[in-house]
Amino acid sequence: MRSVVAVILATLALTACQREEQREIAKVSGRMFVFNYRVATATYLVTLQPNAPIKDGSSIEAEFENPRGGDAFSIKEPLFPKNQKIVLQSPPVECIREGRPYAVKIRLKAPDGHVIQTIETSITSDTDQSLLPAKPLVVGPLYTPNPEVFKQDGTTDMRPVQDCPAT
Repeated sequence: MRSVVAVILATLALTACQREEQREIAKVSGRMFVFNYRVATATYLVTLQPNAPIKDGSSIEAEFENPRGGDAFSIKEPLFPKNQKIVLQSPPVECIREGRPYAVKIRLKAPDGHVIQTIETSITSDTDQSLLPAKPLVVGPLYTPNPEVFKQDGTTDMRPVQDCPAT
């Protein structure tokens, strides 16, 4: 009888130590590219809606496909239990093509670092980045016209980012 009780207690102790299985902690509630014409940048923007409590000390990592090619852009941010939504924004990217899906991989991590959820999605732009100038239209806090775009002789340089790979 004692050995049966010991086995049951040992089993309960081991199951208490196991990590929880991946489950849906958050779901994608929005995703798009943000084109800021004034400063000539484009970024990924993904929002997540928490579905379950998030423990203090948790974090989130995201990898955004590099439209120019090469290594993905990565970000890592802390998560806060009281946030009503999670917003992820990439660093500026170049060479986004209209109609092409770009991959995004998101990992939510528990305070001890283990992955509690992985989300893989994609973002497709309805605008081609070639419509965006390569240089900011304004510089400085007073929105001074950029002299590299608006030249002294009255001409403008509104060329898009150059040397983007063919799709």
